[in-house]
Amino acid sequence: MKLTRRNFVKLAGIAGLVGLSSGLAGCSDKAAVSQNIAVAEKIPPADKATVYFSKTIDADHLIKLYGKINSQITGKVAIKLHTGEPNGPNILRPDLVAPFQAQIPNSTIIEANVAYGGARSSTERHRKVLKANGWTFCPVDIIDEDGDVDFPVSGGFHLKKVAMGKHLADYDSLVVLTHFKGHAMGGFGGSLKNIAIGCASGKVGKRQVHGLEDYGEWVLGDTLMELMADSGKAICDHFGKQIVFINVLQRLSIDCDCAGAGAAAPELPDLGILASTDILAVDQAAVDMVYAFPDNRKNSLIERIESRSGLRQLSAMAQHQMGTSTYELVTVD
Repeated sequence: MKLTRRNFVKLAGIAGLVGLSSGLAGCSDKAAVSQNIAVAEKIPPADKATVYFSKTIDADHLIKLYGKINSQITGKVAIKLHTGEPNGPNILRPDLVAPFQAQIPNSTIIEANVAYGGARSSTERHRKVLKANGWTFCPVDIIDEDGDVDFPVSGGFHLKKVAMGKHLADYDSLVVLTHFKGHAMGGFGGSLKNIAIGCASGKVGKRQVHGLEDYGEWVLGDTLMELMADSGKAICDHFGKQIVFINVLQRLSIDCDCAGAGAAAPELPDLGILASTDILAVDQAAVDMVYAFPDNRKNSLIERIESRSGLRQLSAMAQHQMGTSTYELVTVD
């Protein structure tokens, strides 16, 4: 199945800020929000995506937002989230996720082993971490427990295929539930990172996405962002319309949840939840919210994003036609 560009109509604001992103200008230009409104008004409605937003982070609002985007989610459903390293202080908490998972019929949380060693590098050790972190309320499928399966990449920047956890192919639909935050290599970790790296198998796929298979070393900068876009495109193409994206902007550390107990404490306050059927729009909206925050508590996270070429994630997804960076923010409370 091939992902088609999703198009929706509307225009709204957040906490008094009426802003619509138009490409990377909305991210890199700190004063561009008002300029982007004029630009966006000239764009045909069919070229805009809808991103739903709630400033309240709790299970009720998570469920309500999901209800706005879930019309195509059917069959056996995978919920992809980062379950975290042992005792990670910033991960999405099980008491937020458990009620959400419970109301999605035939759903299972999925994870994959990691490539960098440590407590989640093997299935046996990974299951111990899952238990310690409280992921005991539903089944958790470690999707590369039985190896991997190649997902083709159509028109990739660098990759022609990516080895995903073998069990991923067993699911009909994918709900991408992401703790949005910084990332040591990617600049930020949003919905793209959650699937592009998070669904790749630990022994093969993650090495491909990090460049180890082709370059023999961990690549950084634009190349890493393009590799992530290749991997994410393979997954989006596979699931077609049966994939949705939720970014929870909570405990916005500059570090990924893979940093575990050593992750930096957040400087920004919690900002809310974003949900969309458009992966580019939902990640663009999350980045825009960080840049639009009204004081310098955003500076560390912005520095992390820009110093790692993180904004290339967004332009790479746009080049892959994975969605649109122009969106209307619809508040749901």
